[in-house]
Amino acid sequence: MPDTDLVNSPAHYASGGIECIDAIQASMTPEEFQGYLKGNCQKYLWRYRDKGGVQDLHKANWYLHHLIKHHDISNDGLQDLYRL
Repeated sequence: MPDTDLVNSPAHYASGGIECIDAIQASMTPEEFQGYLKGNCQKYLWRYRDKGGVQDLHKANWYLHHLIKHHDISNDGLQDLYRL
């Protein structure tokens, strides 16, 4: 049985070849989807000590990565991002 990636591509979030995250994104405006990503990032950071440990930190990172990817960053914003 192959290893399952529970952070990047959990099998229980795909149905009929459609990823749940893609269906959620399709149902929301870009601003709503960014809020969804931010909220999930906060959720996993909030609970990592009491529930999921380092796996929850990886999940928070996944949502943060996607939030950055989907955010319309201006050239000034990119410069600010690189200073982090």
